[in-house]
Amino acid sequence: MTGFDGVLWLIFKAILVLAVVALAMAALFRADAYRAADKKNKGFWLIILGVVVAVDLFVPVLFLQLAGLVATIVFFVDVRPALTRVSGGRIWSRRRGGGNSDGPYGPYNGRR
Repeated sequence: MTGFDGVLWLIFKAILVLAVVALAMAALFRADAYRAADKKNKGFWLIILGVVVAVDLFVPVLFLQLAGLVATIVFFVDVRPALTRVSGGRIWSRRRGGGNSDGPYGPYNGRR
């Protein structure tokens, strides 16, 4: 049985690592990208993925961990690609301040 316990331990640690990576990525995307991609807002995903990480760390209940894995997979398969598409492949904007007239959705000529 110790071999099987070792395999389960590795699987649970992999699920935890996936959830932590998803939480970090959700935190790095800009809030307006969530609105532009027509997904739930940034706070929603931060709360959901934060709860998933907390459950994986502190509540070793298989059913809850599997539910958290589903939420993590939904983020990676559905939300992250949409956010990346809207953001132009960047997680955060490199521009600090003015100078460039291109906004996140194309040219912006608001200051005429």
